[in-house]
Amino acid sequence: MGFIQNLGPLQLVLIVVVILVLFGVGKLPQVGKGVGQAISEFKAALNKSDKEDEKKD
Repeated sequence: MGFIQNLGPLQLVLIVVVILVLFGVGKLPQVGKGVGQAISEFKAALNKSDKEDEKKD
């Protein structure tokens, strides 16, 4: 996520505005929930993979 460090405040505001236009204010919580669940599942899969690798060693 190094690219986020290179973004200035104006670029972040522009990204937020584009997201609001695409999804609308009403669907934004649903989108956020979906993204959060996807990140959680991804982290769980990584942890599971790491544990399986440790068992093989």
